[in-house]
Amino acid sequence: MSNIKQQFKLEGKVAIITGSSKGIGKAIARGLAENGATVVISSRDQDACDTVVAEFETAGLKAIGIACHIGKEDQRQNLVKQTVTQLGGIDILVNNAAINPVFGPLEDAGEAIFDKIMEVNLKAPWMLSNRVLASMRERGGGSIINIASVEALTPGMGLGLYSTSKAALLMLTKNQAKEWGKHGIRSNAVCPGLIKTKFSAALWQNEKILQKIEKTLPSGRMGMPEEMEGLVCLLASDAGAYMTGGVYTADGGYMIAG
Repeated sequence: MSNIKQQFKLEGKVAIITGSSKGIGKAIARGLAENGATVVISSRDQDACDTVVAEFETAGLKAIGIACHIGKEDQRQNLVKQTVTQLGGIDILVNNAAINPVFGPLEDAGEAIFDKIMEVNLKAPWMLSNRVLASMRERGGGSIINIASVEALTPGMGLGLYSTSKAALLMLTKNQAKEWGKHGIRSNAVCPGLIKTKFSAALWQNEKILQKIEKTLPSGRMGMPEEMEGLVCLLASDAGAYMTGGVYTADGGYMIAG
């Protein structure tokens, strides 16, 4: 076994990160690229992808941008096909893109909202993972990292359908790990707590809610997107070679807060 610094290195690896034009996805993409991977920046807007790619290239990092609405099958197919064509294959998939269009009681959400949440937060990671399977098998293995949420582990208020979609994502992760281990493919889930992103702005921009949350957290503060990088780099690399089917929190102690 090589030394620990070598094990974290990702030179020659290709990583797709969905929803990576901003927030947690962008931070994760940067972390993987800084460790040597060539990253595929992907979000619905090609211009937004290109902006991040230019920023990364200026920093000496390897990146390409491929727009993809992960809720659409033809675009998922194109993302995988283009990545394989341009970069030769796929070693790492980070299913990060997600939506939460509603905040409120379960009974107030319409059926269309339910379908939309499940389409993007659960069906898309399942389908996209299936799509990268062939390339990972060909390359002798790979790492799938599904970004879930502490909401998958304990119910909050007003996020019922989002929580349900993320809880299902954890079981998908475990099934991927169990079924695809024979191909050298590992699958793990990361559950961030409250992280300062546009996605969670409704929570942290409300001073009263933020103070209430931070008061209960052992860390005493919300997290930053960059604080998700280390865990994902571990799970993506040989340093995490024996880690599969796991669910890992990065939540400032939210899950133990009273």
